[in-house]
Amino acid sequence: MPAITVLVIAVALIAVVTLAKAVRIVPQQRQDVVERLGKYKRTLNPGLNLLVPFIDAVRTKVDMREQVVSFPPQPVITSDNLVVSIDTVLYYKVIDSVRATYEISNFIQAIEQLTVTTLRNVIGSLDLERALTSREEINRHLSGVLDETTGRWGIKVTRVEIKAIEPPPSIRDSMEKQMRAERDRRAAILNAEGHKQAQILTAEGEKQAAVLRADGDRQARILQAEGQAKAIRTVFDAVHQANPSQKVLAYQYLQALPQIANGTANKVWIVPAELTKALEGMGGALGGLSRMVGDEPAPEAADHASAVEREAA
Repeated sequence: MPAITVLVIAVALIAVVTLAKAVRIVPQQRQDVVERLGKYKRTLNPGLNLLVPFIDAVRTKVDMREQVVSFPPQPVITSDNLVVSIDTVLYYKVIDSVRATYEISNFIQAIEQLTVTTLRNVIGSLDLERALTSREEINRHLSGVLDETTGRWGIKVTRVEIKAIEPPPSIRDSMEKQMRAERDRRAAILNAEGHKQAQILTAEGEKQAAVLRADGDRQARILQAEGQAKAIRTVFDAVHQANPSQKVLAYQYLQALPQIANGTANKVWIVPAELTKALEGMGGALGGLSRMVGDEPAPEAADHASAVEREAA
């Protein structure tokens, strides 16, 4: 009886193990490479799959999703003999699980070594300044070389990124000093440009103010001259319309003589010759008038007239 029980248990265990080996469930975005007696047989797709127990075996489980791998910093020499350290990040995807399994033993290590070799070739043809500013060009070159080489391995390199390019500490110090000097130079140039613009604007403002003041003075003088001309013209027209005699003009001139003499700058003033004739006429007129009324001029009046004539002369 115990022997039969042991036999039943053994058969049940064999059935369970056989069923476990015969049924294979593959998750999404994964492929299993199956070998039969050491030879590639088929590739299991996602879902439920059946195998021949103890004959078929899964060789590798390949993840078909896009993978990211970061390589450690690699020393690279530039064309100007400077050693820089470069960190790279690689994005790849397995497109053929069979070739990725049988064409190369470790495609991650192979991609890393290929990346380092390609970086050394690319950076070796560039100087430090161009290497720091040509990341896109380096990335495109790396992607092209890696994609061409890894294609026969069933690997698709989707993207290569350079995380950092670290020059030596002494070069970093020199670059920082150069950048600081460049910033100081730009600040000095901007300050000088601002000072120049301020001086230009000040000069323009002073020029416009001087032009406006000169124009205002000119307009004032023009208006003043026009007013004086109009006044002279009005007086002249009034004099001509009144048609005064020489005696009236001489009398008006005598009234203006004290005002002319009051000027501090008037050292010499001229008396027209017609004034004496006018004074003589005035004297004759006054004498005739006195004779008409039967009254002779008084000696004081005669003396005054002679004094006026002398003063006018």
